[in-house]
Amino acid sequence: MNQSCKSVNTGEKQVLYKTKGTCSQYIDVALKDGRITRCCIHRGCMGNTQGLSSLVVGMKAEDVIARLNGIQCGMRGTFCPDQLCRAIEEASKL
Repeated sequence: MNQSCKSVNTGEKQVLYKTKGTCSQYIDVALKDGRITRCCIHRGCMGNTQGLSSLVVGMKAEDVIARLNGIQCGMRGTFCPDQLCRAIEEASKL
């Protein structure tokens, strides 16, 4: 299992987000004190999703959103990084 996908549950805000318009099917993301503590993108392009997950763990949620929000894949109108932003926003509301 990818290190960033292991569940710890130490007071995290966690969401399992169903993606829309991407090859990935859902995103498991957790936040604690405004930082991403876990990110696992299920399905999709394995190298890209694992790389993205590894890069964002430890980052401030607001920084990830500022950098990745609105990135598109072709004519889909969204992309896994953009869907990750939606998942982070949902988790932040908890």
